Amino acid sequence: MSRLTHLVGLITLLQTTLLVSLTTPSFADTLGSIKESKVLRLAVREDAPPFSSKNADGRYVGYSVALCQAIANALKKQLSIADLKIEYVPVTASDRFDIMTGHKADILCEATSATLTRREAIDFSIPTFVSGTGLVIREGGPMDMKSLTGKKLGVLGGTTAEEALRRTLKDQKISATIVPAVSHEEGMSALEKQEVEAYFADRTILQYWLATRNSPQKFLLAEEYLTIEPYALGLPGNDPTFRLAVDRELSRMYRSGGVIKLFRGAFGEKAKPTNLLKALYTISGLPE
Repeated sequence: MSRLTHLVGLITLLQTTLLVSLTTPSFADTLGSIKESKVLRLAVREDAPPFSSKNADGRYVGYSVALCQAIANALKKQLSIADLKIEYVPVTASDRFDIMTGHKADILCEATSATLTRREAIDFSIPTFVSGTGLVIREGGPMDMKSLTGKKLGVLGGTTAEEALRRTLKDQKISATIVPAVSHEEGMSALEKQEVEAYFADRTILQYWLATRNSPQKFLLAEEYLTIEPYALGLPGNDPTFRLAVDRELSRMYRSGGVIKLFRGAFGEKAKPTNLLKALYTISGLPE
């Protein structure tokens, strides 16, 4: 009789364990993996200045990269890893989300718009920037969207800028040919060579390009935004503990004003955050 009671108890325990495993979500343990490996993997772009790019010395720099480096310093203290190593994982606009869902990087540090669709695949930090899609043309080129009818339009493929452009053309019933580029450099070069009549991209990136690119041609940046988009750091899905660690350090920088130093390091010492960006820092900087 005791054996039967023991068997019934064992079956009940197994059933309970199975039920718990089916109903309890399985969370990732990014902090545990970092503590074990002593490595933080940052996914970075080479072609998205001033957010993420590679300089002449071969170092990855930019606003988003600097944010991730500050988070790395915070994780050193939190995890008590004095020799934490940063490993940079190069990504492109087309493969960046595959890298994250494939668990090949811990933080996506570049110009990434946080959208509901993208949150189905990966998680995001609190917002880090706000920008939107704009367009640049050669001097004397089309001055409004209707003038783009029948023209070739460049845009970085696989981005929210491409989605916004296609949606705008459809909504305004404009027939034009979209020419996706694999990098901003390729798209901007196509505009210089008159292979496209306009190039659509993040407006902040376009402003940076116009200020730094050495070109004999004159280009104009349209005042209008096709979209207004919040940027955030991409994170592994289903890991609230790691997201909290990232958000805690971002919030600390926002509240202390330390983020302004990183902003000027990427955009220039005389650069000033827009009122919209200041509001984002104020609202997103969560209190302890």
